[in-house]
Amino acid sequence: MIELHFFDRSDFQQLINWIETPAFLLQWGGPQFRFPLNEQQLESYIKGANKEKSHTYVYSVKDKESGKVIGHISLGNVDRENKSARIGKVLIGDRGIRGKGIGQQIITEILTIAFTELHLHRVSLGVFSFNSSAIACYEKAGFIKEGLHRDARKIGNEYWSLWEMSILENEWPTKHKS
Repeated sequence: MIELHFFDRSDFQQLINWIETPAFLLQWGGPQFRFPLNEQQLESYIKGANKEKSHTYVYSVKDKESGKVIGHISLGNVDRENKSARIGKVLIGDRGIRGKGIGQQIITEILTIAFTELHLHRVSLGVFSFNSSAIACYEKAGFIKEGLHRDARKIGNEYWSLWEMSILENEWPTKHKS
């Protein structure tokens, strides 16, 4: 089991250690960050986050049993007028626990925050088309593919396509109970 805690300076080095290549940084953080990831970039990332009425909430993911930080996630672009937000920066940093359902737990926790605490209507995300395990995780949680942004990001000489996905509040209770 996992729990989400606000990401803070004490979590910076662990996250920096997980981001080992420019390609992985793009996959995790999008074009907002530059390799190598550093504390200054993370300071900017959390500036204004995690406060009442913030537009961004940034979390470290902790294993309840060990207390060890095992991942990261954010809920950004929080728009209270339109009742929407965007999941981003999803990462299970500990490679030894990938593929064991932790991603599903993380998505369940962030959607609980979005729909029951923030009372949002819509939550979206983007995922690279080659990330089949993440796509399966999001679909299992109830996300629907809305469209493919072809060749949306360039890494080296290669282009990556990005699926846009979303879930609505009325779709969440059904999936959450199953």
